[in-house]
Formats: sequence, structure tokens, C-alpha cells
Amino acid sequence: MADPSSYRPRPGEIPDSPGVYRFRDEHRRVIYVGKAKSLRQRLANYFQDLANLHPRTRTMVTTAASVEWTVVSTEVEALQLEYSWIKEYDPRFNVKYRDDKSYPYLAVTMNEEFPRVQVMRGHKKKGVRYFGPYGHAWAIRDTVDLLLRVFPVRTCSAGVFKNAARTGRPCLLGYIGKCSAPCVGRITPDDHWDLADEFCDFMAGRTGTYLRRLERQMADAAEEMEYERAARLRDDIGALRKAMEKSAVVLADATDADLIAVAEDELEAAVQIFHVRGGRVRGQRGWVTDKVEEITTGALVEHALQQLYGEESGDAVPKEVLVPALPDPVEPVQQWLTERRGSGVSLRIPQRGDKKALMETVQRNAQQALVLHKTKRASDLTTRSRALEEIAEALDLDSAPLRVECYDISHLQGDDVVASMVVFEDGLARKSEYRRFQIKGFEGQDDVRSMHEVITRRFRRYLAEKEKTGEWADGEGLTDGEQRTDDEQRTDGGQRTDGGAGTDGGAGTAGGAGPDDGEALTHGPALKDEDGRPKRFAYPPQLVVVDGGQPQVAAAQRALDELGIDDVAVCGLAKRLEEVWLPREDDPVVLPRTSEGLYLLQRVRDEAHRFAITYQRAKRAKRFRAGPLDEVPGLGETRKQALIKHFGSVKRLRSATIDQICEVPGIGRKTAETVAAALAGATPAGPAVNTATGEIMDDEDGAPETTADAPGEPVSAGTPDERRGQER
Repeated sequence: MADPSSYRPRPGEIPDSPGVYRFRDEHRRVIYVGKAKSLRQRLANYFQDLANLHPRTRTMVTTAASVEWTVVSTEVEALQLEYSWIKEYDPRFNVKYRDDKSYPYLAVTMNEEFPRVQVMRGHKKKGVRYFGPYGHAWAIRDTVDLLLRVFPVRTCSAGVFKNAARTGRPCLLGYIGKCSAPCVGRITPDDHWDLADEFCDFMAGRTGTYLRRLERQMADAAEEMEYERAARLRDDIGALRKAMEKSAVVLADATDADLIAVAEDELEAAVQIFHVRGGRVRGQRGWVTDKVEEITTGALVEHALQQLYGEESGDAVPKEVLVPALPDPVEPVQQWLTERRGSGVSLRIPQRGDKKALMETVQRNAQQALVLHKTKRASDLTTRSRALEEIAEALDLDSAPLRVECYDISHLQGDDVVASMVVFEDGLARKSEYRRFQIKGFEGQDDVRSMHEVITRRFRRYLAEKEKTGEWADGEGLTDGEQRTDDEQRTDGGQRTDGGAGTDGGAGTAGGAGPDDGEALTHGPALKDEDGRPKRFAYPPQLVVVDGGQPQVAAAQRALDELGIDDVAVCGLAKRLEEVWLPREDDPVVLPRTSEGLYLLQRVRDEAHRFAITYQRAKRAKRFRAGPLDEVPGLGETRKQALIKHFGSVKRLRSATIDQICEVPGIGRKTAETVAAALAGATPAGPAVNTATGEIMDDEDGAPETTADAPGEPVSAGTPDERRGQER
């Protein structure tokens, strides 16, 4: 625990002007970011007698080892910079709202030739109109199903649309009148775009004009005795009214506003937001946060506004924002919102009438959300604490292992050998700390040697990071025999391979997984020590868990012993009987089957196995997809596609002359010569086989061509169950 006086700035060093300040710990991690109208006055509050500080503030200043600041011109700039740094550094002592779910939006892709109505989550895209957020995706689909009767806009995916256009037959919705079938030319692109625009207008709250127009058309059809058309219009009006009933009118003056309410206690706070557009509640969302710093309700509101509008602009920021308490001072926040919207924004507390009544409803929702969260978390915290205590007792540890790292090796019959490292902190997965490794010290299948290599590389990096931060005493550090070569620094540093997969650092997506996994590794190799971002291997675990029995545990312990690390415990969890093995012990530790500690170890082990096998499968799939053009140096994906599109297949490209290759846009003579030489040296593959029919497909028909160095997926490699059994 540091003494704040040891890093207190000298008198007169701190400027008396607006700015943003950062507290860093002994590892140079940013642990707190704050802004101030006067840096001198604000920072002076942190360096008073510790007994006078709030307990959370006292913990922060004693954890910190240094403080630094950046001067800005205005308080609005300070607000913007504070938001950017909180997003960038993720400081542990700042308020961070945890969104309790990924909220779905109703999206209309107005940036496409034929706009599509669909459910979207995640980051918003340019040119797409969003409505919501909704509590559940099924609520969006129910609304859309009602509106498609009146606004038959396209809802199909790009693949379904192209297939219908190719066959000349629309999908089922086109036949039953819930799609205008632009895929087969029943409606022009301009008319379909206008239809989508009307759909957006209706969703935005401009409903009265459209309903009155339909009612006039229904009356006219009845007068002309077109009773079938009048009945259809009557049903359309009923569908629209039913859709409107799903979002009742709450503000009579067609107001566009967001209402934010906060429910809090001494430790946590819950925030609820109602999005009102056109006088109707169009969306609702909520967050929960730990109050890790001394903070007022107004400051909680300010952080909520940053979270809500930090990435938004234009109409996404409403004209009116109603809050339970105003930030202090309120002017910079209001000016910041105005700049993001591009026009005036009113930030105020509702005093009377419908808006105050609606705010009370939002407040009740926030209070219920806080109660529900605390009920869930109490059980969760108790269980996790008991699990960590059981592990510490079973393994004879001095304290509960708050940071646990687990390692697993994965391969397919000795090929594509990789390893995973997953991290659990306080019993919860910390996916941003996950890492993956390619085994490089040898070829073939040897789980014990692989485990030794991975543990050595991971903790060698830890020692190197400690040496950089000056935590070693003079004469300590890596010995000459342990210094890494330049080549090892490159590979351990996580440079991308051709497949875009980082090694050891693991830049890219988790385990090379596809978008469904969604576990992005955020700390890439470009991050430097002094910028305060979390370093990849700087923080040691209290416990290392390996997937395996005695041999794997012995290999991991031997790697730590060779590096001189004696303060990290090691254990292994064998799958067969779920036994816990310790180094230099002949008998395993057997935890009861009902033990929460065993359950936590199983979860950690299973997550490491999932992460490793996902990466291994992704590497294998990429290798199978490789072709001869992948070996051409300097030939990117765009020019490869241009070559294949021009010649139709690799076989025709191989038989082309250099002059013919030069005719492809973007291909110069030097590149053409390189392509021709590479293809001349590649061994043509055998004919492709359709595994479903056994038919041999000619390359002229567009079948992909492979080389002997990059074989395609074998035609027969056993049943799926047999292949899964060969994977580790």
C-alpha cells in the first residue's frame, strides 16, 4: 500500500486550469480518470489526511503510485477527454456501467438498393435507421409481422434475395402479400425505397396522417362498391392500430425525449432509460454499476449520459433529456450534448405533469432492477467466494486464488498444435485476458513438451515485463541463458501470421473463432508499457491450472522452477476421474462431487478446452482453404479475386501468358511474372469430388483448386464422431 505523500506533486506544479487527471498504480496501469474545472483544487482534495477521505477514495489513493494530468481549454473538452480515456483504459476505480444485455433494435437498411427490415444488435452502422431498443427480439418480430401487411418491405437475407432473383420465384412472404417481391421485379427500386421510407415514418411516430389517408381510401372504395378492396384496407387499418397499441401514448405533445432514472445504495446503482419518440415509449434499457468511488447522483447521471450518447450523433440524441439530478456543473454537459446532436438539447429535471409522472415510472423500474440485481449477485458472490475458499483449502494455499490461469493443448493427430490460456478473476471469466499460442519448439504430438513450452513462454514474458517496470533489484532478471533472441521476441510478441492469428499475444478474435463467438482479444501487440493500458503478460496468477494429470503438472512446475518463480501454485485437473493433481505428489487430491471448488475448476478447464479447440479448428480450416495464389508474395486478397474473376479458375490462370495476366486491372508486369512463376512451380491438384454425390467436378466449372502443399479437405476422413474423437 503506497503512501500518497510519496507521489504528491510539489506546490505550484499543478496548474489552476481545466483538465483531466490519471492515477496510475505501481505497474503503470491507469486505475482512475477524472476531470476538473481546476486541476489544482481537485487534486489537492486527494492528498489530505487519509482519515478524512471516503473509504473508497482512500483505497484508490493508497493503491496509486503516481498521478499525471493533461490541461485542456474548456470543461467540454475535459468531458470529452475523460470519456475517451475511460473507454480506452478501463480504470478499475471509475464508475463503469455494465449493460445487462445486448439490446436488439429494429433496423431498416436505407443504404441498400432494396432496403431490408431486420433485427440488429451491436454497433450502429451508417445509413441504417434504427428504432428501439426493444426488451426482446420477439417484440420486434411481432410488430414487423403486423406492419408487413401494410408496408410489404423486404425482410430476407442477401443469400435468399439472390437465390430468388436467380430462380425468378419469390419466397413465401412474396406469395402471401407480406413482401413486395423486389427480387423478381414486382416493384421498382425507387418504389420499394419509398415504401421503406413510409415504414420508417410510421415507426418514427408519424402515424396520424397515414391512418387518415387509409381511412379515406377505404371510404372511397366503399362508395365505388369495391368491397373487397375496402375490406383489405379495413384490415390494414386494424393491423396498424394493433401495432400502435404495443407502444401506448405517454406524452400527449408528440415529445422526443429520453428519461433517465437512478436507484442507488451505498455500494451499487441501477440506471433505467426510457426512449420516448413521438410521445410513445419506443425503447427501454438498463445498467448496473458498482460505486467504486465516492459519487453523487448528479455524477452518476453524468456518467450515464456519457455511456448513452458517447458514440451517438444527430437525431440519436433527443431534443430533451429528463434526469433525476443535474450534473455539477451542468453547462459543459449540456453543451456537449448540443454538439453531438447538432442543435439545442434541454437537460432538466421534470417538475410537474405527464413528464414527472413518467419519470416516477422509470424510477420504479430502476428500483426494481437494483433489487433484482442484488438478489442475484448475493447468491453469486457467496457461491464464488465459497468455491475460491475450498480451492485454497484443498491445495493448501495461503489465500484464495483471485486470479486463476488455465492452459490446454489442442491438436488433430499431431497437426496444428496450439494452446490456450484463459483467465478467471474472482471466479469470473475475464475474456479480454485470454491468449492463444502456436507450438513452435518442435513438431508432432507431445502434450507434455507443449505444456512446458507454453508455461515457459508465458512466464518468461512476465519476467521481462517485471524487468521493464523496474520491479527487479540490481543484478536480478533473466539470466543470459534466458534472454530471448530477436526471433523469439517477434513470435512471442504476437505478430500476425498470414492467417491474422496472433501468437502468444493473440491479437484478433478469440481462438480464431467466427463472429458468433464474439470474444475479441483487445490488448494487441502494439500496446506499450508506458501508455497505461493493461499489458498482456504483466500480472501473475495465484494459481495455474493445466488440463491433464501428473505429467502435465510436472512439466508446468518444471518450467516455473527453471525460471525461478516460486510464488505461483500449480495444479492439474484430469478428465477421467476429475482428480486434482499437485506437483511432486504421488496421490491426487479428490474433491467432493458437490464441491463448489471442483465445479469452478471444471468450468475453468472446460473454458480452456473450448478456447483451444476453437483456435485449432480455425487454423485447420484456413489451411484447407489455402490455394497456390496464397503463396505469391505481395498479392493481396483484392488482386487475387480480380485474377480469378478475369480468368475464371486457377487452371486457366496457370495456362495464361504474362501479357495476358498483365491485362488484369491492378496487375503490373513484375507481379504478373511473380504469379506465373509461382503457379508454374505449384503442383496441380487432383479433380475435386462432390462428397454428396460422388461426382467428379471439372475445374472449368469453377471448382476450387488446391496444391500439394495446401491440400483440400479430404473426401473421406471418417465419420464426424470419429473426427471429433481424434481432436484434443
